[in-house]
This record gives sequence, C-alpha cells and structure tokens, in this order.
Amino acid sequence: MLTDLFSPSVQHWLDIVGIFVFAISGALLGVRKNFDVFGMAVLAEVTALGGGLFRDLVIGAVPPAAFSDLGYFVTPLIATLIVFFLHPEVERITSAVNVFDAAGLGLFCVTGTVKAYAHGLGLTQSATLGLATAVGGGVLRDVLAHEVPSLLRWDRDLYAVPAMAGATTAALMLKFGALHGATNAIPVVVGCGLRLLAMRFHWRAPRAWHRRSAAAEEVAPGVGPNVTPRKATRR
Repeated sequence: MLTDLFSPSVQHWLDIVGIFVFAISGALLGVRKNFDVFGMAVLAEVTALGGGLFRDLVIGAVPPAAFSDLGYFVTPLIATLIVFFLHPEVERITSAVNVFDAAGLGLFCVTGTVKAYAHGLGLTQSATLGLATAVGGGVLRDVLAHEVPSLLRWDRDLYAVPAMAGATTAALMLKFGALHGATNAIPVVVGCGLRLLAMRFHWRAPRAWHRRSAAAEEVAPGVGPNVTPRKATRR
C-alpha cells in the first residue's frame, strides 16, 4: 500500500527533502538557544526523524527507517553544517524554508498514515500516527530546548490541525479505496495547503470559551515583537 503512494525512488527523495527542511528548523533553534554544534545536530536529528521513529516503533517496523537508511541519518547532519556556517543567510530565507516545511508536513502526515494502515492499524489509529509522524519531531525538539511545544501555543499559526486534516483525508480515502496513483496528492495538498493558508492569514486555534483570568498572560520567549505579555495586576 505504501509503495503505491509514490514510486520508491520518488518517495525516498521526497522523504530526504522533508527531513532536510525539518532538520534546518531544528538547527536554527539550536542557534537561537546558543547551543554548540553538537546540540544543534541533536535538535536537527530529533526534529527530522523523531516523528517517523516513534511511528515505526509503535507499528513494529524495526529497525526504523531512520536507522536502516544512512541517507536519513546523514541529511540532518548536512543541514546542521549549513546552518552552523550560514545561519544568517538561512534566517533571511525563512519564508522559503516555511513553504518547504509545510510541504514536508503534508507529505509526512500522509505517508505516516498509509504506512501505519499497511501494518494493520485501524483508520483512526493510522491517522493519529500520521499526525505524530508530521509533528512528533517538532515536539521533541521544543522539549529538549526547554520551549513550550509550538503545537500547544495559542500564539502560533495552526500546525497540528493541517497535519490532522491531511492524515484524516488520507484515512478516509483509504477507507473508500480512493487513494491510488491518480489521487495520492490530494491529502498531501490538503495538509500542505491548510498550513500555507494558516501562515498567510495567521489562523490560530481558539482558546477556552469565555476565558476569564486575572492572572498574567504568559508569553514564551521568542514571540514576535507584536505580541507582548500582559502585566500582572497588583492586588
């Protein structure tokens, strides 16, 4: 089933591109956190491979692809070296990196769903692992860097929701036998397209209904200059 989504060679190179872009984001966070080159490499590897590694361990696909394919492991190291020497230039093309990141998100949420389904999981479980494949590495990256994971932050554009939409679309198409050579790009476009729209229009998930709190609103470091924390009120 997985090999029907794309030809093996195309699938491999799409994976490499997605891994590279995810690794760039991990290495850049290492720069912002003033990590040394080893710390940058760890964040790059975790960001790029963490989601797929978790998926493969859950479904019993061992050894995981991250360890059975040398290209998967080496690509984040190459991304780390590029960021190490050229991080000012990479920072300047963040918009382009974000576009590729959205494409990687759309691809990984779908391939993760299909691979889990091919290993006998139900549709709901497969879609959940598709979501984990797409966002799991970013969660691990943020935890290691002592950041609140981006997908839990109200002040960040939607990330998990587009991945969830792409994975769900893939699962529904699998259910009705509609995922084949002529339609395999549809769920990828759904996930990628929603992420691009979220970045363009700054879509965010709603917070608690009728939220009322006298506590200071916590904004984690690194939030853009247009977002400032609310001052605590003295009692």
